[in-house]
Amino acid sequence: MKKIILLFGVAVFAMSFTACKDNASNKIIMANVDNAAERDSNAKNLPEMSFDRTEFDFGTITQGTPQQTVFTFTNTGTAPLIITDAKSTCGCTIPEYPKNKAIAPGESGELLVKFNGSGQNQVTKAVTVTANTAKGRETLRIKAFVNPKNGAAASIPTK
Repeated sequence: MKKIILLFGVAVFAMSFTACKDNASNKIIMANVDNAAERDSNAKNLPEMSFDRTEFDFGTITQGTPQQTVFTFTNTGTAPLIITDAKSTCGCTIPEYPKNKAIAPGESGELLVKFNGSGQNQVTKAVTVTANTAKGRETLRIKAFVNPKNGAAASIPTK
């Protein structure tokens, strides 16, 4: 039994050295190398969103008074920009963005943000824009000081 195990071990050992006689560099297919190089260079070509501003202040508004603003952006990258989603932190703020439209490098677009004027006192809302950029997400902010609708003075908390 010991002889069989020893013989089997020697056979496996001998096969491990004979199986590697081929030079590994001879097995490389140049077409695959070229495809990989092209893929890697294309991966560096990404769109980039540059906004004219990332925050907008509506100032003092009366509660319930709808507001809106436009954020203008430019694709400063080297590939087409596609916005896949834009969401706000609550239902009182609605972003409208160019859906299913590729923005070519150097071109600009607009993102409309509507705020229904709800809340009281200082209100800040965030809009998260998801796109095919290196960062993947951009955050825009709107803010306003909302006075009560009945004309009563806004309650400012004191410490």
